[in-house]
Amino acid sequence: MFFLPAIHRHPQFREGIRSSSGVAPGIAAWGLMTGVAMIKSGMSLPESVAMTLWVYAGSSQLAAIPLIVAGAPAWVIWATALCVNLRFVVFSLHLRDYLMHLPRWRRLANGFLTADMSYALFTQRHPEPATEPAGQLAQEAFLAGNYFLTWCSWCAASLVGIAVGNLVPGHWGLGFAGVLCLVGIVCSLANTRMRLLAALIAGAAAVASYALPLKLNVVVAIAVAVLACLWLEGCLPAAARERTA
Repeated sequence: MFFLPAIHRHPQFREGIRSSSGVAPGIAAWGLMTGVAMIKSGMSLPESVAMTLWVYAGSSQLAAIPLIVAGAPAWVIWATALCVNLRFVVFSLHLRDYLMHLPRWRRLANGFLTADMSYALFTQRHPEPATEPAGQLAQEAFLAGNYFLTWCSWCAASLVGIAVGNLVPGHWGLGFAGVLCLVGIVCSLANTRMRLLAALIAGAAAVASYALPLKLNVVVAIAVAVLACLWLEGCLPAAARERTA
């Protein structure tokens, strides 16, 4: 996407790179830990490299790794990844008005390369979609600059993690690094009462259903937390919902 001359030569492309430069180190650190986790969990080198380049979704990668290694059915792996990445459905619905004028292949490319932080930075800078061609091109160039840096940071660091994990002895215990990374991310994101409650409910549900085969307790935990929080939001009055959020 960012190889199109009209995109990468646009001034907003460089502006998008600058806007994501602050989050790129954190994304690289997460990518590094995910790369180590993949190779240390038992995935082969080609499988780890292919997942890094083709999946590009750290949370679903970490959720799917133990299922793949355990030989779980494909539908279980797909269901787990779908539950973990449901937020991208919301992102896509929001970005639809920004990108609907583009050809399908460019919409697909933008959808694949747009991650959490690039979406957040883009919508913060452009709260409303442009209506004229020049503005639409500027917005697409800014988005492309955002995800260009984050994608490069993720892939490069993840490949380094795969290489390091392949060389470091197994008794160093680096296979748990990806889990620790996710714990840190969860702690930083649980910054409201509702998010903290969702994390607690999901954790309790995961522990309670731990005996389920094929790591299905992960799917159960996500479903229970989502349904419980939706029910609680519906029960709360409007003022209480605003304070909780």
